[in-house]
Amino acid sequence: MNMTANQLNPYAITLCTLGRWISARQWVPAGSGSFSIRTASQQALITPHHKDKAELSPQDLQPLDWPATAAEPVAVTHQLHASIYQQVHQAKVVLQVQSTSALLFSKLVQSNQHQFVGYQLQHVLQQNPQQQLTLAMLTDASDLVQLQQLVQQQHQLGLSALLVRNLGLIVWAEQPEQARRQLEAWDFLLHCELELLKHQH
Repeated sequence: MNMTANQLNPYAITLCTLGRWISARQWVPAGSGSFSIRTASQQALITPHHKDKAELSPQDLQPLDWPATAAEPVAVTHQLHASIYQQVHQAKVVLQVQSTSALLFSKLVQSNQHQFVGYQLQHVLQQNPQQQLTLAMLTDASDLVQLQQLVQQQHQLGLSALLVRNLGLIVWAEQPEQARRQLEAWDFLLHCELELLKHQH
């Protein structure tokens, strides 16, 4: 699929609309962040680097192809997206944001996972809100073996998010609306935990 053809592609239009919504929340400053949407079993469209996500147009989007991604040198974020699609076949959308809450949390909390307990909003992210909500944390974004393990771990828990230190929050979902709702819920919970940490010191 060439970039001109993206102009009328409903997947491309959906991703650009989502990009504007996310940008309005200041979660992707200075063109940071990356979003993708699956268009076929082994293909997706992904946003370009350093492009203001509030100004995305369908022709800006680039093709992402899993076999090609594995065989060629590509950006770490492209590898992250491709790896998640390969691990979770139900995933249709992957979103990576660099919100203030996500980045601060990844710097302040040094463990490899964090438990969220007692939030009513947990029902948005898990089937049983009475259970502990676990967010896995990846230290090295280029460690694809560790990434795959954490994605599988989260998937087995019925969760679809992880935090990458210095890179931000990544979520994946079957539908764009689900991914958007997850981003909003996770960012709110991270903000709440940061406020708790502030008051504990």
